[in-house]
Amino acid sequence: MKFLAIAAAAALTCAGAEPSQEKAKTMGVLTAPVRLDLYSDFTCPHCKMFHDQILPKLINDFIASGKAYLVFHEFTLTGPGHEYSREASNYAAAAVRVGKYPQVAGALFASQESWARSGKVWDVVSSVLTPAERTKVQALVKDPAVLADVQHDLDMGQAARVDRTPTLMITRRGKQTPWIYWNDYNLFKSYLEDQVK
Repeated sequence: MKFLAIAAAAALTCAGAEPSQEKAKTMGVLTAPVRLDLYSDFTCPHCKMFHDQILPKLINDFIASGKAYLVFHEFTLTGPGHEYSREASNYAAAAVRVGKYPQVAGALFASQESWARSGKVWDVVSSVLTPAERTKVQALVKDPAVLADVQHDLDMGQAARVDRTPTLMITRRGKQTPWIYWNDYNLFKSYLEDQVK
């Protein structure tokens, strides 16, 4: 999936005293001057668009160059059209524990239209795992610690007043600014370039 290739190219590099789940969902160098927290949902069509079209540009322009680092957060939505959102987030969080978060996230976004309607989340997740990883993820998806990781991401987003997905929280010198306007990447790029100066 696209995410896998992008993640490999950007070399997921983590260091410091970050929680282990966050470290596994961080892309870039933690010494970068800007931290980007991405709150998204696997059933959100706008998040799929962000993943497919904006994320590769963001990685190329800011993450690979060391100007910023990116932390992925599950912001599970509820209501019609999002019936399987929490299940997808739980599987993604379980995949973190076997080192397969990028692959699972990429597969979920690639097949979003299918599993978000049918509920066959496991079919998509298992397609990018080895047999041994499938066994581990099936056990981990029920682990209270994994479920707590998903809830923690949601709680963080709510504390940051995230009210839609995808939302990117930009943190520079302790100041946090949300970005939700994705119709013009060049506008976002210009804003972020100013932040990293």
